[in-house]
Amino acid sequence: MGARVAAIDFYLENGDLMRRLFAQAGIEVVEADARQGQDVQAAMRGAQGVITSYGDFSARAIDALDPTVKVISRTGVGYDNIDVEAATRRGIAVCYVPGYATEVVSTHAIALALAVLRRIPQADRNVREGKWSLGYLDPLGQVAGRTFGIVGFGAIGRATARKAAGLGFDVVVWSRSLEQAGASAALEGYRCLSLDDLLAASDVVSLHTALVPATRNLIDARRLALMKPGAVLVNTARGGLVDANALTAVLEEGRLFGAGLDVFPEEPLDPASPLARAPRTVLTPHAAYQSQEAARELCERSVQAVIDVVQGRAPADCLNPSVL
Repeated sequence: MGARVAAIDFYLENGDLMRRLFAQAGIEVVEADARQGQDVQAAMRGAQGVITSYGDFSARAIDALDPTVKVISRTGVGYDNIDVEAATRRGIAVCYVPGYATEVVSTHAIALALAVLRRIPQADRNVREGKWSLGYLDPLGQVAGRTFGIVGFGAIGRATARKAAGLGFDVVVWSRSLEQAGASAALEGYRCLSLDDLLAASDVVSLHTALVPATRNLIDARRLALMKPGAVLVNTARGGLVDANALTAVLEEGRLFGAGLDVFPEEPLDPASPLARAPRTVLTPHAAYQSQEAARELCERSVQAVIDVVQGRAPADCLNPSVL
């Protein structure tokens, strides 16, 4: 019997490409939606590998896996739905796809910031409704003389900083790793501030840090109160970085110029959610990572990781290479 892998909650537009790549490698793939428990159990039975977008691979789920499973490959940069320690204890490699969407996510962050500052969605609606006068439009913002704060200075944060600086923003950054090391200096020519100081100094704050226990609700009511009146918050990282209730409150109070959000604590966002109805927001459906080119690269790299492990090769971008 040939090798067999399971695709659990594989939510990409390139399903046909995934199937073709596995078929070319002589590997059977069985697909299942994680919301159907029995389907998942059937798909996982005897599988040597798993490829997943949003499947639940908590410690409990991993401990229940068949001993045949050698690899779990996550179709994305984040891997908070996979308990890496539990997988390591079981000798299961965990792979992900860093860097594939650096350019598109950073561009999306800039686009959200500009859309909020220039009131693009509101202006578009007004024109379509025959409201031509600027009197129908909320005040507009600009780039010149504004400070752009980058929260998290990994690859996407650096790319966003480069693009913001190119537009004419004065860029400041906060790095959790640098702060933990007790260092304070310039990063790649940008001023490095404490998080509280960055929030107080910035006209636009863009989030690009990982979601870990220490950063959950990183932007809470206290920190939102530190932001400049009339500032803009942008989040293309993880919804859990922001206290949604606190953000909704300051938007409704009119303290912020607005917010551009691509990610939410619970997805999809409920249309009845107060955040969905909050004023001066530009919302997109967790789409920052998406482009035809990025989606293809994501699929190819996440599938190749599974193929490599199943066929006895070391994969690229393995989070726990000791298991190999």
